Amino acid sequence: MLNMFKKIGLMVIVVMGGISFANASGDSAYETKRHDWPHAGPFGKFDKDALQRGLQVYKEVCSACHSLDMVAFRELTAFGYSVDEVKAFAKEYEFANGFDDEGEEVYRTGLPQDYFPAPFASEVEARESNNGALPPDFSLLGKSREHLSLFTPWNSVYGEDYIVGILTTYHEEAPHGVDLADGMYFNETFTGNQIAMAPPLFDELVEYADGTVATSEQMAQDVATFMYWAAEPKMEERKQMGLKVIIFMSILTIMLYFVNKSVWRNVKKGKDLDV
Repeated sequence: MLNMFKKIGLMVIVVMGGISFANASGDSAYETKRHDWPHAGPFGKFDKDALQRGLQVYKEVCSACHSLDMVAFRELTAFGYSVDEVKAFAKEYEFANGFDDEGEEVYRTGLPQDYFPAPFASEVEARESNNGALPPDFSLLGKSREHLSLFTPWNSVYGEDYIVGILTTYHEEAPHGVDLADGMYFNETFTGNQIAMAPPLFDELVEYADGTVATSEQMAQDVATFMYWAAEPKMEERKQMGLKVIIFMSILTIMLYFVNKSVWRNVKKGKDLDV
């Protein structure tokens, strides 16, 4: 029986390691570049400047095709924006607000409680505008593309790394021997290396409000940070709560240790007196 459990445990380790390696490689001959993210690790925090720049890249570049259905304008206060700034940002958008007496659709300006509007009215319209491809929603993409390995952490690929890789590893021409399907582009990071999205970034595509030089790499990292925040906006709160729990449990463990020691000391003394 013991040998059987050992074999099962070994199989689990091998399978998990294999899955992690396959995920990290992304079924591609190219390796995804790893980056040092300020928000990674148990004490990591979001770079608010990067979040603001990433929001700008999303708004000016990505929002033409990609939705952000699960993010409300009011959540942008996490970037360091004031309530008034968020209100002003929301007013840049319009939302359907019923019909007038003549049956014409009327619109209202956005409010902080509104969510980012989708660029297309339906999936059919989205596919028709993108050669049949459906641009994914950005709300959870930063987390859904993570490939973390428990047994081989050096093979782990963070969702941000994957996004940066997608945005920065296009080839002008496909390598020799690779036949691209119609309307497809060669990308080192994308699974299968063929992607329907045209290269979205090039140097100085946007003019950052904070004066940062807008290289393709910089824009890719900023929008990747923004997308990871969109997928887990409560990350910092979760980490802070986890730290408090660890501190509380550590103190409680120490207290219980001394209480246990005191109780058993009295028990032993009672037994010695009986003897």
